[in-house]
Amino acid sequence: QVQLVESGGGLVQAGGSLTLSCIASGRTFSNYVMGWFRQGPGEEREFVGGISRSGSSTDYTDAVKGRFTISRDNAKNTVYLQMNGLKPEDTAVYYCAARSYLSIVRRDSAYEYWGRGTQVTVSS
Repeated sequence: QVQLVESGGGLVQAGGSLTLSCIASGRTFSNYVMGWFRQGPGEEREFVGGISRSGSSTDYTDAVKGRFTISRDNAKNTVYLQMNGLKPEDTAVYYCAARSYLSIVRRDSAYEYWGRGTQVTVSS
């Protein structure tokens, strides 16, 4: 089992920045591809981005490319989501997720472990 706990959400004005953190416990963190997902009001959960086990590869949905950056610190069992240039449409609950396979995928069903999420609200 892997336990994931997100933090860092909050209320920010459009154009502002936030950094989300997700700390993992329970298994060897570096054995897991990590993903960030979000679910806005009345919307389905969607892929935001993912990072490989070593951190050498990342993937982002087009909506956040150039604004969001995912990184990880395997020594600290933590994955980060740096969000810049936030827009009201980025308002959502943000979740981190882990999968014990090699590749980053965008399908949420491919991830085995999930955190409870952290709310990000962007005001206009």
